[in-house]
Amino acid sequence: MSSRRTETGGRIDRLRTIRFTFDDAPYTGHAGDTLASALLASGVTLFGRSFKYHRPRGLLAAGVEEPNALVTVLRGDVREPNVPATMVEIYDGLVAVSQNRSPSLAWDISAINQLGGKILSAGFYYKTFMGPVIGPLKGTRFWMFCEHFIRRAAGLGRAGVAPDTSRYERMNAFCDVLVVGSGPAGLMAAKAAADQGARVILADLEARFGGSANWSGETIDGAPAAEWAGRIVGQLEGNDNVRLLPRTTVWGYYDGNTLAALERVTDHKEVPAKGEPRQRYWAIRARTVVLATGSFERPLVFPGNDRPGVMLAHAAERYANEYGVLPGARIAVFTNNDSAYRSAVALKKAGAAVVAIVDVRRDVSSEMSRLASEAEAELLAGHAVVATEGGKALTGLKVQRFDLTNGALSGDERSIHADCLAMSGGWSPTIHLASQAGAKAEWDPGRQAFLPPQPTQRWIGAGAFTGSFSTAAAITEGRAAGLQAAGGSTSPAPLPVVEAAPGDPDPAPVFEIKAKGKSFVDFQHDVTAEDVRLAHREGFVSVEHLKRYTTLGMATDQGKSSNVPGLAIMAEALGKPIPEVGTTRFRPPYTAVSIGSLAAERFGDLKPERLTPMHDWHIDNGATMYSAGLWYRPMIYGLAGETVEQAYVREARATRESAGIVDVSTLGKIAVQGPDAAEFLDRVYTNMFSTLAVGKARYGLMLREDGLAFDDGTTWRLGEQDFLMTTTTANAGKVMQHLEYFLDVIWPELKVTVTSVTDEWAGAAIGGPKARAILAACVTGTAVDNATLPFMGIVRGEIAGVPVMICRLSFSGEMAFEVYSGAGYGTRVWEALIEAGKPFGLVSYGLEALGTMRIEKGHVTGAEIDGRTTARDLHLDWMLSKKKPFIGSAMMDREGLISPERLQLVGLISLDNRPFNGGAHIVEELDEDNPHDSIGHITACCYSPALGKYIALALVKDGKARHGTRAFVSDPLRSRFGPIEIVSNHFYDPDGSRMHG
Repeated sequence: MSSRRTETGGRIDRLRTIRFTFDDAPYTGHAGDTLASALLASGVTLFGRSFKYHRPRGLLAAGVEEPNALVTVLRGDVREPNVPATMVEIYDGLVAVSQNRSPSLAWDISAINQLGGKILSAGFYYKTFMGPVIGPLKGTRFWMFCEHFIRRAAGLGRAGVAPDTSRYERMNAFCDVLVVGSGPAGLMAAKAAADQGARVILADLEARFGGSANWSGETIDGAPAAEWAGRIVGQLEGNDNVRLLPRTTVWGYYDGNTLAALERVTDHKEVPAKGEPRQRYWAIRARTVVLATGSFERPLVFPGNDRPGVMLAHAAERYANEYGVLPGARIAVFTNNDSAYRSAVALKKAGAAVVAIVDVRRDVSSEMSRLASEAEAELLAGHAVVATEGGKALTGLKVQRFDLTNGALSGDERSIHADCLAMSGGWSPTIHLASQAGAKAEWDPGRQAFLPPQPTQRWIGAGAFTGSFSTAAAITEGRAAGLQAAGGSTSPAPLPVVEAAPGDPDPAPVFEIKAKGKSFVDFQHDVTAEDVRLAHREGFVSVEHLKRYTTLGMATDQGKSSNVPGLAIMAEALGKPIPEVGTTRFRPPYTAVSIGSLAAERFGDLKPERLTPMHDWHIDNGATMYSAGLWYRPMIYGLAGETVEQAYVREARATRESAGIVDVSTLGKIAVQGPDAAEFLDRVYTNMFSTLAVGKARYGLMLREDGLAFDDGTTWRLGEQDFLMTTTTANAGKVMQHLEYFLDVIWPELKVTVTSVTDEWAGAAIGGPKARAILAACVTGTAVDNATLPFMGIVRGEIAGVPVMICRLSFSGEMAFEVYSGAGYGTRVWEALIEAGKPFGLVSYGLEALGTMRIEKGHVTGAEIDGRTTARDLHLDWMLSKKKPFIGSAMMDREGLISPERLQLVGLISLDNRPFNGGAHIVEELDEDNPHDSIGHITACCYSPALGKYIALALVKDGKARHGTRAFVSDPLRSRFGPIEIVSNHFYDPDGSRMHG
């Protein structure tokens, strides 16, 4: 293979030679090369095999949109498949291999699929393997036979099985202005916003900022565009209010101007520096976003357009100008617009022979004719490429006269010898992020492209993203966008002066040249123009159905270059204009995102760990922690030599005798606000909340739509239109989804907002006979006596100088108070309460003691509200309002839900003084050898220090009628059998005198 490296030019460091391997063969490149440019410089034209037909494929693009040259990068035993070679920066020791071929890239046995013809057309797997209808393989048996072979052949790269030892990080960032894309528009936007004092983040997926300025060959302010871009980047680097994120792909746009990004920190390094992660996941929350993401050049659809050596015109120009690599020695250009002429001139200046410019337009402007002459290329106006020649590399092409008005070909074919064909079918703005942010793209008939929708979030577009394809327009729009995003006025500085080749950005409306042979629309998935028409004939006329039936625009490609040609062909088949056919919504991620980066520091964990603000205090003070839902909470604060039971009995007894404090920060907390908040809560809860006075709280019960109990908790009325709802720890997320569903789908007319504020509040519950005295010793700004703070009352004050909100309510059955403060001050308030409680014998207690006291009191939790119980089963029917409808009220009286034989909540007392086990069954007759006829089961159990007995809560058939009777516990799995007494679930203080006193 001969070298295609130019003698001069490019932005590579020719003094630094880098060695790497591809398919076990050694190669060299220079610093600044991608794997694609380095291999192309070495004369490599074959980069991969196509998905279905295993046709030989070369480079189509030079950036992230590359669909063909997907490789697997190896780091030891760790494999990363399906990486575009155009996005792999070479480094010493890089090992990459090609994919989807066997035994080698040059000789792939699966290339026999090319003989399959129409058998392997779109949807072949739906139709081919469902028969024959006779013989041993009839029906689906034939599919079952073929499935094994199909699955082995499917896919592109092969996933690895070795553990990934790399380290990943997650970062949260906040900024005034996030600029996505660092071409001329993005650079001007970032500079304008930064000059106004705004906090700016500039992110670009490339290693080098500047975008098209790095390869356009244009002049800006009298200097090469790349130098001008470098100067702007240098100025941005010197600003303290600017963060630059190269190699960072912003891949998702979410509600609230939250964007997700992936930074490739060390993928380009042979050995990471100490402490460096491989990749970093960014969650960026921006006040305003500037989208300057540029555009993608589209391929033209014609027979043989996938042959190695056929590439996009701007890619050929970029390889020459940025990497100093000629994509071919004899280059032909095929276009429907003016931009390819600039590419032709650039390739000529780089040293290539431009043998012809084939333009589907008959009338070419005098300026383009001049550029064709400058490129010393024969101009074939009113012609089209109808075929290409060659095997694993292009050797020539055939052209024919073309009528732009009807797409007809005429005259004899003419052969042109060329080893590279640079094509341009127009430009599509990169609107993925704008589409994700909401609203439909808008078709522009002049640009023959979808432009971004009207913003539904705070974003501003600039440059080619908006359809402004000239550098001068991009610079103008970029500055305006940056100023607007930062809230600034017009900048007094003059705009940079751009010297660029002339050209009209509007292409001719030609997407396909209809001639004999396979014409590819989606290169990555082997979707041809005939596949699109077949989908139409078979009834798949929706763009979403077209996508799924043909696989057009799926997987890593996401339609970056193929969407518009595919939609144009479908529109023609339907006899409709393209905007009527529409386009699919772009889904995140924009490019592939590693699971490791999403897991980041939690790598190896099955679920995330949530820690309360007082977590470190608990650890430092001897707490034994365990997972409760997603949270880590204290189980006990054990003393030396204590068992778990001894510890929780001590903690519970001390709380009932004096006072105890427990961390309740994990309770779900939801702000319900708006003019209709009270009405909404009346519909959500079974009891009334619109009558609740400001400064009061009320216990509430929610049902599901089917009438079964869903969740319970207290809701505090902080203002006429301001409520704070608390939920059980485990159900916080489900309750939030429940509320959002009813507001968004069932009652959208209600003026209510719901906001999860669980993480905003730290909570401490202090209870016991001396709890009020402890509060009085440390709370300022309010009294806490019974008159000021009655049961279910709310006051505001300060503890240790921290504003707090205190509600008198109890889960333990003792006089108790919940103290809420801002999460950042949680430990400070907690320690102040601990210090104030020392003279009173205050103890800290964990979940085991909390559970013991709630069992003694007979309060229910998720163990009893298990998705099968009703309010009546739990003796909460007193909360079912008869004055209003509520969620579940229409279904709660179904025959099966009011049967007297339903399982009802009861208490159990062990008569043999042995512990119970959760889940154990209750039987009327004990049969240890053949356990049978369960009448219920235990939901929660403990040793009760108040009663001096082992007790439990249980759900038992017709339970209330069984109070005072005896039965047996039957637990064969743990060999626990014995007599019990069934009693009321209210073991302790049934009249509530301790709680209300």
